[in-house]
Amino acid sequence: MKSGRSSSSWLTSLKPLAGLGKIALGLPVFWAIAIAQPAFANEQVELRVAIKEDVSQLKVGSSTNAIVRDDSGQVLGQIAAMDGFSAQVNGGNIAIGNWRASRIWIEPTGDGLVWIGDRWYRGRTLLAATPKGVTAVNYVDLEKYLYSVLGGEMPPSWPLEALKAQAVAARSYALHQREKTRNELFDVGDTTAWQVYQGVEDEYTSTQQAVNETAGQVLAYEGRVIEAVFHSSSGGHTENVEDIWTQPLPYLRAVPDFDQEAPVYQWEKTFTQDELSNRIGGVGTIRSMTPERKTPQGRVVTMRIIGDAGQKVVSGNALRSALDLRSTLFEVRTLNAGQSKDNAGGVRFQISGRGFGHGLGMSQYGANGLARRGYNYQQILLHYYKNASLARIQVE
Repeated sequence: MKSGRSSSSWLTSLKPLAGLGKIALGLPVFWAIAIAQPAFANEQVELRVAIKEDVSQLKVGSSTNAIVRDDSGQVLGQIAAMDGFSAQVNGGNIAIGNWRASRIWIEPTGDGLVWIGDRWYRGRTLLAATPKGVTAVNYVDLEKYLYSVLGGEMPPSWPLEALKAQAVAARSYALHQREKTRNELFDVGDTTAWQVYQGVEDEYTSTQQAVNETAGQVLAYEGRVIEAVFHSSSGGHTENVEDIWTQPLPYLRAVPDFDQEAPVYQWEKTFTQDELSNRIGGVGTIRSMTPERKTPQGRVVTMRIIGDAGQKVVSGNALRSALDLRSTLFEVRTLNAGQSKDNAGGVRFQISGRGFGHGLGMSQYGANGLARRGYNYQQILLHYYKNASLARIQVE
């Protein structure tokens, strides 16, 4: 088993999956790839997932007897099955009961689960003392990590082909992050800023099946795992990465989406003049909001905001955060007294938008829509990740 990071790459090669050819199916052209059912590898890729960061204390335990070690590997003791302990930092060390060390490992025996905070997790867990508190890092087999990620990122009742597309995208994203991370303690976090990971409570039969049936498969470009970002719904069309972030990437290109049935496909929020002015700040009472720059698909890149005490230009992402919007694909309309739905007095600002998320890579609702139309996961993936290919990882 690989643990942590090694000086030599764990990725000996990305084996392209055979049978590449174009097919037209009444939608934009997809690449179809014929693959054999992958075999499970004898060795595992272990991912380091930060599940708690800089907390004052947390509860720990194990479903089976668990070995407790320090960072040198010395056994400190054992936690009995279903016993609970509190972990905190004391004098620069992790303190659990009478055990003290700068880093403490909890390793369940057999197929046991580890209890950290308020959830059960597979694998083993490192507790590290930081200047701000306790950080817990779950060391978990990549495939078993994905069992949970799929349940957190996509409804388990969705078609299997959509779940399989999510499995390959999530696997690719995790491995890309693992290779580029500069964090000493972990490769990824467990929130939507990374991929949602909540332990075994998010595992389902369908998510396990989707992971197992795509085991070891990733998206690659020129022999490297791609940054397979994804989002909930694009609102009809995804974006080129350079229009949202900075560096152009050949596999994150704008494509038509199939998310029209998403509940977040269209949305609307209305703010009073005071509400909007307080949330944005710096210009007094807001009089107008005018987009200065948009992406080719209509997402707000910058917005000029004029108030009675000044004006400023704000990024679309900053506005999305300040106003808690689902995306930057929106338009602003000024409603005078009596024009709003509730017929309230005073000026109001109506924000009408589409989609949920950054609009890059695979749209999850789009994947669901394509799967319901009969497309398989390979077709779904290679629609959303242009110029990429499916490959299988090998562990050294």
